Amino acid sequence: MMETAADGTTPAGGDANHGSTPLGAASTPPVGETGDPAPVGIVDIGSNSVRLVVYRGGARIPVPLFNEKAVCALGQGMGATGRLNAEGRALAMAAVGRFVALSKAMGVKGLHVLATAAVRDAADGPAFVGDLEQANDITVTVLDGADEARRAALGVQCAVPNAEGVVADLGGGSLDLCRLQDRAFADVASFPLGLLRLDEASGGGVRAEAERILDAALAEAPWLQAADGQTLYAVGGAWRALARVCMHRMNYPLRVLDNFTLSVADAATLLDEIAGAPPKQYAQVPGLSKKRMAALPLAAITLDRLVRATRPRRVVFSVYGVREGQFMDGLPDALKREDPLLASMTVMARQAGRFRAHGDEVAAWMAPLFPAEPPELMRLRLAVCIIGDIFWNEHPDYRAEQAFHRVLRLPFMGLDHRDRAGLALSVYHRYGGDPAAAMAVDAETLLDDPVRVRRTRVIGAALRLAHTLSGGAPGVLRRTRLARAPGGSVTLTLPAGDPLFDGRFIQRRMEKLGRSLDLTPVVEMA
Repeated sequence: MMETAADGTTPAGGDANHGSTPLGAASTPPVGETGDPAPVGIVDIGSNSVRLVVYRGGARIPVPLFNEKAVCALGQGMGATGRLNAEGRALAMAAVGRFVALSKAMGVKGLHVLATAAVRDAADGPAFVGDLEQANDITVTVLDGADEARRAALGVQCAVPNAEGVVADLGGGSLDLCRLQDRAFADVASFPLGLLRLDEASGGGVRAEAERILDAALAEAPWLQAADGQTLYAVGGAWRALARVCMHRMNYPLRVLDNFTLSVADAATLLDEIAGAPPKQYAQVPGLSKKRMAALPLAAITLDRLVRATRPRRVVFSVYGVREGQFMDGLPDALKREDPLLASMTVMARQAGRFRAHGDEVAAWMAPLFPAEPPELMRLRLAVCIIGDIFWNEHPDYRAEQAFHRVLRLPFMGLDHRDRAGLALSVYHRYGGDPAAAMAVDAETLLDDPVRVRRTRVIGAALRLAHTLSGGAPGVLRRTRLARAPGGSVTLTLPAGDPLFDGRFIQRRMEKLGRSLDLTPVVEMA
């Protein structure tokens, strides 16, 4: 019986230039508003599962409209037979047929069907591809190992454009590696050592044998040593499950998998512990499926050997991989160049804001409060300003709390957990949240920097003042001026004689801004 599961943790994408299959006119309008670009769809035929993800079209960010997988285990037993699992083959045929039909119903104009390790390595893989294409009137692109590794790395770059280090994608059939340097693919390698095959080759996951096999394979890629002191990006469902367990063991305060980061020391301790423990020990870990639980020891062993081979500074878990790489590859160059975080925030502001988005205006207005601001912090402040007014329709009694939780947990790209905590705290203070509340204290712990904690309060107070002054309408703030004087004051200059700018109505907001800066607030008319 085919098992299907919805899984919102891993968006996916397509490539308009490679492996695209026209579906003809849809019987229903495209998802979204009339005139929106048609959705982009991708079917990913893996060694363990077949997945369909449909994205909203025409955007820099791969926003999933639909995400479903069917567990087929195509690669089960391939190590012994060299052929696709017969039962899995039938299930995969049915899953692909269903997904093609769903894509048509959703108005997908180009469906991108990819097959990876199991299909490319099986003796009967070409026949299976032929059957799929004939039955569904589609084109199937079979990725070789190097292509799969590059697409996984491009998926990481979709979220983190300046990623440097090694991207490791662990699937059921293969372990694919790509080294990123200066935003380019420096080296690639692919080994038939996905979890299904490694389990078979090691006699059912015997630790010493699995370590021997992995060490021998990784020694064939000496370029891995070039990642010494950089980042190891862990991609794939098995390692996402591993991240859940690590969070649970650490009592980590945030349950967002993307960009969850371990120091090498923490990784060594946790991976050794998980590799040697019975999987059922982690049955109570939130969000961990039984199927993923069984593979935890072997997933931990594989990541541990990679850490030893690459000697990175840190391990970062990414929820973006091959499907996002495919999506990114099909974007126009202008969209590829957009900052993924700011693009996410801009879409949110356009969809939920009261007025035309004007975050850049707000950011420029408060810039004098932040002299000598480094570019990375300026970028984050701009992101806060872009979404600084989009929670206006939440209940007033819960507005700060709701805004905080949404920013902390939404699947933004290009954001590590410390920066995520900083954004959430800034928005929380913008809506007047209690700084002593447990949620704020936990986020400050995650931010782990008193200077940046104070900065979130200044940004929040400045945003609160800005929207009181302007009512959230664009163009108003340009008529005022905010300044930080050397003499220990923060001054707001307003146009004289205009009832819109009666200083008596913003005095409390100015006082709060002054307290956040430890400066005397001054309002003057000019």
